[in-house]
Amino acid sequence: MFVVFAAPLLSENAMRMVEAAASLEGVRLGVITHDSADALRHLHESVAHWQVQDIMNVDQLVWATRELAFRKGPVERLFGAYEQLQVPLAEARATLGLPGLSVEAATNFRDKARMKTLLRANGVPCARHRLAKSVDDAVAFAKVAGFPVVVKPPAGAGAQQTFRVENLDQMSRALAMQVPSPASPVLLEEFVRGEEHSFETISIDGHAIWHSLTHYYPTPLHVLENPWIQWCLVLPREVDSPRYDDIRQAGRRALEVLGMTTGLTHMEWFRRVDGSIAISEVAARPPGAQITTLMSRAHDMDLVQAWARVMIFGEFDPPERRYAAGAAFLRGQGQGRVNAIHGWELVQRELRELITDVKLPEHGSASSSSYEGEGFVIVRHPETSVVEQAVARIVELMRIELS
Repeated sequence: MFVVFAAPLLSENAMRMVEAAASLEGVRLGVITHDSADALRHLHESVAHWQVQDIMNVDQLVWATRELAFRKGPVERLFGAYEQLQVPLAEARATLGLPGLSVEAATNFRDKARMKTLLRANGVPCARHRLAKSVDDAVAFAKVAGFPVVVKPPAGAGAQQTFRVENLDQMSRALAMQVPSPASPVLLEEFVRGEEHSFETISIDGHAIWHSLTHYYPTPLHVLENPWIQWCLVLPREVDSPRYDDIRQAGRRALEVLGMTTGLTHMEWFRRVDGSIAISEVAARPPGAQITTLMSRAHDMDLVQAWARVMIFGEFDPPERRYAAGAAFLRGQGQGRVNAIHGWELVQRELRELITDVKLPEHGSASSSSYEGEGFVIVRHPETSVVEQAVARIVELMRIELS
């Protein structure tokens, strides 16, 4: 089977996906990207390559896929993991007559205002919102919902350009950076107070057949607002616990409403102080923030390769969850370049048997612009409480000094 994977750049994460897809038996892989073929040199001639100038341009995606088909044979799948690419990929598949998520469904996942309107109309719990086409429209929503409110672009990803505003003065400053207009509206949401989580689901032919979830400590927006905070993610072992019955039901219903067919989705949701839940948003792609690695470690398997198999063959064998897993993200303190790493020796001495993955910055490297920070440490253990204590201990002991 000849299939094509598309990614703007062949980043470390994208290359993991390329290698995973290329390793599947019976798969011949083509790659469409902005990068040159040099990045694929280590795969020799097993991967076909086509370079484009603008991968978000549907015409270029269609042209590149047809050129690869002319050289390598009929293309049977066209897919990618980059969130902003999901609608162009769906439009290209429609033109080429290829299976996969429809244009309508891809738009439901990508347009967060449209998503929330659909969810609320179908009784799925989510935060109140408004797609503001003017400053007056934004102010009117804030007066109804009450401050604080969250301001963000309707097609954002990874909490980019997302702000919590506490009053009209802060709202004015936030809207000055992304001025709302009929052609370029801004999404406003009520600020939900409570614990934030993610909910990952694998679906085959419209049926959710497997799920995972994580806990954020603290919430991602709080992390973005405070660059010095070192934060954690914990993937509990007890994902089938009755305490998650409500999100499992609401999450599956959300995917039905949005039109999910086959793939891996990443949902962000809240548990309010009163115990009720609210879905924030859903992405039709693999999760970031090392969640895929956490799922791999919790099940002793390669979730990236499993995702590739889902996207290519529509197959997934739900694994046994053997561990809880957690990630502690290390964020630089101060400004400038990495000057020192404090506490790593002590962490190794205390937690060596729990650690599965480590990424530490090099001395002198520039500070990271990513919310993941300068590095991370991943741990696992059969007991969730042990993992929770371990990641808390890591962020307590370790410090990345910038100067």
